Amino acid sequence: MSQDVAPTRSEELRLKERIELAENGHSILEKKRDGLIHEFMQVVGEARSVNEELADRFSSAKEALDEARVFDGEQKLRASALGSADNIEIESDTRNIMGVVVPEIESDEIRTDVLDRNYSVSGSSGHIDAAADEHEKLLEKIIEAAEIQTKVLKLLDEIEKTKRRVNALEHKTIPELNDSLSYVSQTLMEEEREETFRMKKIKDMQDDQ
Repeated sequence: MSQDVAPTRSEELRLKERIELAENGHSILEKKRDGLIHEFMQVVGEARSVNEELADRFSSAKEALDEARVFDGEQKLRASALGSADNIEIESDTRNIMGVVVPEIESDEIRTDVLDRNYSVSGSSGHIDAAADEHEKLLEKIIEAAEIQTKVLKLLDEIEKTKRRVNALEHKTIPELNDSLSYVSQTLMEEEREETFRMKKIKDMQDDQ
């Protein structure tokens, strides 16, 4: 790259300005990268906790479902499940974390009173009610886990992009600009020395006459 630039004073000034901008940009991106990593570690901690809770909820829901299947039978369990099936409205908003847009997911109230479920309370047992309750808790945790998992992926993607930009500036752009500046500055100095030597020779010749 250094050989592709014109060795002029204007080019030397332009290169110095570009280097200053690149170094400032590098510093800003480094701070952004560090800030994103800090946020990422916090979110990962939350995600780990939510995933552990999700696993516990899943185990509890499965255990309650198995008990309901044993005590009430598959047919009654399926009938109750079909009767209580309902649509859940989920809304997604966004939040900005250091330039990264992450989701904020909200849903309708998932947990319902046993009397509000669309199956016959008299025709079901406490085991079916318990299974329904555990699955409502599980669904709430699934929605929470989906939100935080999306945050993790978006932050990780932005960290990788920022790292690539930092590395490109640090290992390619800035060194190439410095090489070009060095080439221009050395060429100009050499031209100045040659011009000084030429002028001295002319003066010496004039003095000899």
